[in-house]
Amino acid sequence: MSFLTGPMHYHLEGHKELTAHKDVLILEEPDDVYVPLVNGRATCTPVVQPGDKVCVGTKLGEPVDHWYVPVFSPVSGTVVGVEKRMSAALKPAEHLHIRNDHKKTAVRAFEPFDHESATREEVLEFTKNAGMLGLGGAGFPTFMKYSKPENIDLFIINAVECEPYLTADYRNAMENPKLMREGALALLKLSTAPKGAIAVKEDKTDLIAVLKDAFAGTAIEVKTVPDIYPSGWERTLVYMLTGKRYDRLPAEAGCILNNVSTCIALGDAMLNGKPITHKFVTVSGDGVANPQNVYCPVGTPSGTLIQACGGYTAEDVLLIAGGPMMGRAIPNDIFVIGPANNGLTVLKHKEEKQVKCLRCGRCTETCPSGLQPVRINQYEKLKDLEALKTLDVMSCIECGTCTFICPSKLDVTEGVRRAKRYLQLQAKK
Repeated sequence: MSFLTGPMHYHLEGHKELTAHKDVLILEEPDDVYVPLVNGRATCTPVVQPGDKVCVGTKLGEPVDHWYVPVFSPVSGTVVGVEKRMSAALKPAEHLHIRNDHKKTAVRAFEPFDHESATREEVLEFTKNAGMLGLGGAGFPTFMKYSKPENIDLFIINAVECEPYLTADYRNAMENPKLMREGALALLKLSTAPKGAIAVKEDKTDLIAVLKDAFAGTAIEVKTVPDIYPSGWERTLVYMLTGKRYDRLPAEAGCILNNVSTCIALGDAMLNGKPITHKFVTVSGDGVANPQNVYCPVGTPSGTLIQACGGYTAEDVLLIAGGPMMGRAIPNDIFVIGPANNGLTVLKHKEEKQVKCLRCGRCTETCPSGLQPVRINQYEKLKDLEALKTLDVMSCIECGTCTFICPSKLDVTEGVRRAKRYLQLQAKK
């Protein structure tokens, strides 16, 4: 079953009007921040000790392997120590606890960097040392993506943001076109591609105008895509822009992609010497009183953002790290905002009456990865390892479409997630 055909052309009710055109709330910094020492697969060892004084921009941790993503302090204050806390990925992870002195004393982490006069290798080394990573949710180290590009024809900036409720990338791009231009042109150089494209949903007319003005006279062109889900997934996006499909990596179709906020972060590092210490985060949904985008330090407890947005509107809410389709439901609001977190969706809890699977096949018809979620769920329950291996489970992108479309109201996506975790556990054994 190929993707981008038939009924999977879904226009989801985005609810983006709740936050898109409101002023960004600059959060009052909390007294304590907890900076994650794990970003995606990148694990850091602290280079500071309890009692050390740090500034905004002080390096806090060095990676221990080739997944090189150093972390930097988002506040000035005193290091308390390392604490294990639950992360937004529902896994316990080490966090560096810093007590904020609220003085906002800052140091420049990097010297001014001119990507135009630098060699490609120098741009790559700067990107690595600056701790750039995928800020759209994946958290993949940026330098690794560009370490050995071959036969790349098109560099793509993903500004689609197709997940309902989320507008953090949109607001970031609207407010920082100069930084975006700087970072995007540096990544274009790293990609070795002769041209680039910024993919934006066709209904974002104000952003399209801003970007066309910012990138006038460059090799990067603004391209619009339909307001459908999941148009922001890289496979869908590559197909929309080039008509090409690929097996494992976009490079097979001559493309390389990065999230728009990653471009902005790299531009900020080059022009202003700032590492990734703060995030634009959308806090939205009918379960929060005043939905809006919040600019906050990395390491801020998620509950602090919700309280800044007026608190909960009901006793029983569903708190999701991310958007409602691909995000993960979290049992409490203690987890902190990491570099790859871009949203908190808060929805009033509604009881959904589930019935047994009807074997209607709609999840298979709509899966953008061409998988068979109903069969994956079946064999996950049976713990049939061999059957799961044949169903290409690890190709699932956890887009949530199968759950959304299920007439039995089953959480099909969660069943596939369990199958992925089961396969990973068996592989380790």
